[in-house]
Amino acid sequence: MTTPSTTAPAGPGDAPDTGPVKARRSLGARLAAGAGGGAMRVFLILVALFWLMPTIGLLLSSLRSADRIAATGWWKIFTVPSELTFDNYSRLLDNSTITDSLFSTVLITVPSTVLVVVIGSLAGYAFAWMDFPGRDWWFLVVVGLLVVPVQVALIPVSKLFGEIGIFETTFGVIMFHTAFGLPFAIFLLRNFFAEIPRELLEAARLDGAGEIRLFTRVVMPLGGPAIASLGIFQFLWVWNDMLVALIFADSGSPPITVALQQQVRQFGNNIDVLAPGAFVSMVIPLAVFFAFQRQFVSGVMAGAVK
Repeated sequence: MTTPSTTAPAGPGDAPDTGPVKARRSLGARLAAGAGGGAMRVFLILVALFWLMPTIGLLLSSLRSADRIAATGWWKIFTVPSELTFDNYSRLLDNSTITDSLFSTVLITVPSTVLVVVIGSLAGYAFAWMDFPGRDWWFLVVVGLLVVPVQVALIPVSKLFGEIGIFETTFGVIMFHTAFGLPFAIFLLRNFFAEIPRELLEAARLDGAGEIRLFTRVVMPLGGPAIASLGIFQFLWVWNDMLVALIFADSGSPPITVALQQQVRQFGNNIDVLAPGAFVSMVIPLAVFFAFQRQFVSGVMAGAVK
């Protein structure tokens, strides 16, 4: 006696049961799965070394004498390590033009960065959480200023600075960098501050916090990663700038980029000073970046998630 099957017959819309089928992954999926393997890591390390090669070459050149630099390439140092010397850096410290230019660069970069961060933070908070007439239209003006190139403003701003007496001064360079750094700063921080939960701000207002206290005790701590990212961007831009410094800076105390350019023009074979000077001017912003790397990555990732 056979027992009747209790399995319901397949309906017209049911797909036939073909059993387990081994899924076939596409070529892209297989490549993505293997991206974390050892071969890919070795490849990425090689790419990183390739991009670091100019920096390594500059460092090794700065540790060689001028005659050896002119005679052979920097890679010869691996076969003759006795060529390494710190005499070039001693000459660099004795070169008043380079040392004064480093001080001038710091004097320009630090105020330009601080002013952009402070003013951009205040303006970003105002555009995000304060109501005032024409707020959206003013923000559109700020966004429009992002596309204005620096080259367009060189001549009119030069005339303006000449009329008010700040042309070829450190203060004029700071004002120029601050003015052209503010649109991006306001745009970045306004979008970041706007993502702060409204309930958090309303709770602080119910506790009696005013706008200043709200900004300093609530918004600024939450916006720390974005502010750190902005500070790094502004610092790197101002430190490495040459065009604005070449036009607006005082010729008697130029920043490091202009000073190195003048060394090339006046003393074309002065490589024993140029190499360590160029490396020092490059390694300082790198040190600043790596010092605030965690905050920079946090700011970028926070903006990406939001």
